[in-house]
Amino acid sequence: MRDNDAEAVRRFSDEVTMEPETIARARSHALELGADPVSAAVGAQCAVISAATAALNIVEIGTGGGVSGLWLLRGSPRATLTTIDVEPEHLAAARSAFSDAKIPPARARFIAGRAADVLPRMNEASYDIVLVDADPDGVIEYVEHGLRLVRAGGTVLVPRVLNGGAVADPVRRDSVTGAYRSLIQETQSSPAVLGALSIVGEGLLQLTTTSAEAR
Repeated sequence: MRDNDAEAVRRFSDEVTMEPETIARARSHALELGADPVSAAVGAQCAVISAATAALNIVEIGTGGGVSGLWLLRGSPRATLTTIDVEPEHLAAARSAFSDAKIPPARARFIAGRAADVLPRMNEASYDIVLVDADPDGVIEYVEHGLRLVRAGGTVLVPRVLNGGAVADPVRRDSVTGAYRSLIQETQSSPAVLGALSIVGEGLLQLTTTSAEAR
């Protein structure tokens, strides 16, 4: 496929993805705050994975102003979401977005703090999905925590893993691109996870654990 054809496919995917009004409002507010929410195309994939997993317990690292959380809960209407963010404003935006979407307060827990400090205190093998969308420099550490936290058969989701296309450029050697590239390559060869890389939107790496070795 030629580069312009690939770009046309991505653009078509973005255009045909229908975003519910409550999520669209959350996106608008998040962008006003300077948050960087996942695209609608990636959000829709997260919703499908959440539904297919029949997720009941979800952890989200980085709120995106509530956008990614709303997509995940759209896929699993009975799930409880724990969302972690270092920015109080982003958490407040997510809380407001959930209220707007009529998400019951009992289905969402908001934790303000650095994920590196919070994640080690969370119970392992207790979650169905962990979404990692914060601090690209720490992505490998967060994914390691995520694989520890999910149950056998649980899934870790990593959006933005293509780093704007930089991971496919062998000339790019910056730390963030290197971290994403290593994450993709190492997990594809790991017997402990099933890995799939989607190039829709900003990209989404999907890692489903196959055994206790993942932890």
